[in-house]
This record gives sequence, structure tokens and C-alpha cells, in this order.
Amino acid sequence: MKTIPVAEPDLSGNEERYVLEALRSSWISSTGPFVGRFEAEFARLSGTRSAIGVANGTLALHLALLTLDLHPGDEVLVPSLTYIATANAVRYCGAEPVFIDVDPKTWCIDPAKLDGAITPRTKGVIPVHLYGHPADMDAINRIAAAHGLWVVEDAAEAHLARYRGRAVGGLGRIGVFSFYGNKLLTSGEGGAVTLDDPALEQRARLLRGQGVDPDRRYFFPVTGYNYRLTNLACAILCAQVERAEEIVARRRLIFTRYREALRDIPGIGFQPTAPWAEPAPWLFCITVEEKAYGRSRDGLMAWLGEHGVDTRPFFVPVHRLPPYREQSMLRGDDLPETDRLGASGLNLPTYNRMIDSDIDRVASLVRGGVR
Repeated sequence: MKTIPVAEPDLSGNEERYVLEALRSSWISSTGPFVGRFEAEFARLSGTRSAIGVANGTLALHLALLTLDLHPGDEVLVPSLTYIATANAVRYCGAEPVFIDVDPKTWCIDPAKLDGAITPRTKGVIPVHLYGHPADMDAINRIAAAHGLWVVEDAAEAHLARYRGRAVGGLGRIGVFSFYGNKLLTSGEGGAVTLDDPALEQRARLLRGQGVDPDRRYFFPVTGYNYRLTNLACAILCAQVERAEEIVARRRLIFTRYREALRDIPGIGFQPTAPWAEPAPWLFCITVEEKAYGRSRDGLMAWLGEHGVDTRPFFVPVHRLPPYREQSMLRGDDLPETDRLGASGLNLPTYNRMIDSDIDRVASLVRGGVR
């Protein structure tokens, strides 16, 4: 029986050619022609003045927060329904993430819940474009501006998504992306910071490169970090960016077939799409209502696993995880929508080499799992 993985990279373009070119040039570290080329091309894709390559998406978040001068004792508003890196990056700075429930219409941080969570210690908001769907950035930016807060977009899962016709990554003060192996665009590991402000770019580049003065070799005016991305990784990313539209178009076809194949199954729900959003088709998401479907989300995952189909549950809500649970309980966090989705959400296999018969097999098993 063929196993269907949950994700698989699409490396069918110039990835091998460009990596060999980088190897043969001997430029394999954090300098080389593919670094500048990738940063310029990804900035264009994100609609921003600049992009800065970093070693992974978590470091992109940390670098963004360092660039914005987040301090110990500060607070940042974040959704709890996200990968833990969003909250961890805040903690790396000695600050505290304050968890906000998500909007059922987008599964992203609910702007209506922000005002009530802002305190004198609040410095910013990190909306996450969850599973590729953009957060309501205009509403978030309005509230942030009214309170003097910055906004960092966590677009790790949302390559090429659009919000009201605008590319994500340039809708806040700083945007961050991940190029982990399961993302739409990948270099195995890797990330990027996108931004428009030249002063912030200068600070971010200083901090990323050990804090070295760009005009004075081995002179370090600040404590910096080695968060650089290699020329080898950028070679892969240049090939990915060349085919970005093609990669996304194929994934959209997979999403369309899934929706057709899975429609009208009692208890099976789809990720909502706001009328102003063009989500990135990252992983196809469903929700499982146990009473209507006859199995729990975990029961369906076990059923699919027995038949060779790999899946992933939604992220465990961060406010329920040990590093953050105590503070969340002390605040009295009540995040019902986050808890509901965290318990019922499921990612089905989604990758570009999936063929129609693979999708139909997954859908048939979901239908066959009804009790």
C-alpha cells in the first residue's frame, strides 16, 4: 500500500542546477551572488522595499522583535492558535506573550478582542496568517495605531497570500516568513524578514550579522547574532521563487479537488475564506465535529493512518502548553474558539506531486470513516 505523506517539497525546477553552481563557485556560506538575488526577488514578491534572509522562520521572528527593541517586561498580543515559535520569540526577548482568541471567520487573531487585552506594558501585536489565510490587517493596524503599538506579520505559512489585493509581508511594520521543508516555498530551513523602513532594515542587518559595523571590519558596536542564511540555501530559494506562481497554482488545484471530493460529509468542515482574502494554499484543513461525523478528530487521524495516509492535528493552543499555561491561567484566559479548533482541526496531505487519485483516495477514506 502506497503511503501518502502529509507534505513533500517541490524541487522540480532549477534547484539542483543553482546549488551546483554555488558549490562550484565555492560561495557556500552567507555571502555569494544568490543571497542578494534571493533577497531582491523575495522583496518584489512580498511588495516590500527589502527582504533579509535568515537561517529559519523562528529567527526571523526574533530578529524582527529585536529590531523593534522589545524589552524584558514588555507584552505582545499574539494568537494562541499558532505554532509555538510565535510565542517563543517574544519570550526570547524577556517579554511576555498575551494570548488572544481567534475569529471563527478567519481562524486568525480576532481584532475585536485586542482592545480589552492592551495594558501599559503592551508594545505590539503579532497577527499570524494561520494556515495561509491573512489576518484582518486593516482592523489590526487601526487598533495598533490608536494605542501606539507596532505590528509584526507572521506570514510563515502564507507565501503569496493576498489581503484586499495586497501581498502579505508588507502590511505591518515588519513581516516574517519561513522556508521550512513543508512550506510552499522551501530551502529545507530558512526564513526572511520583509520591511519598508530603511532605518529598520539597517538595524536588522546589523543585528543579523553579529553586530559588525559594515564600514569597519571586526568592529562590533552592538551585541549581535549570527542569523544569516547561506548562499546554498538562497540558491534553492531562487529556483523556488522563479516558480512561485506555478507552485501555488498547482496547490490551488489540489485544494479545489479536495473541496469537491469532501463536500457534504456530515461533521466535516472546511477552512473559511473571508471575501477580502486570497489565502495561500499551504495545507488543506478540515474540522471534525465528532457528534455529526461519528468519530473524533483523533479517531479519524488513526483511521487514515491505518490506511497509509499521514495527517497532522492543528497546533496545540499555545496557552495550553507547559511553558505558557501558568501565566495564561493567572490571567484567566478564555479562548473558546481557539480551544474548539485546536481540538477538532486536521491537516490532510497537501503537496504538489499529489495526483488526483491520491486526493480521491484520501477523500474516500474520510467518507468511509463516517460512523
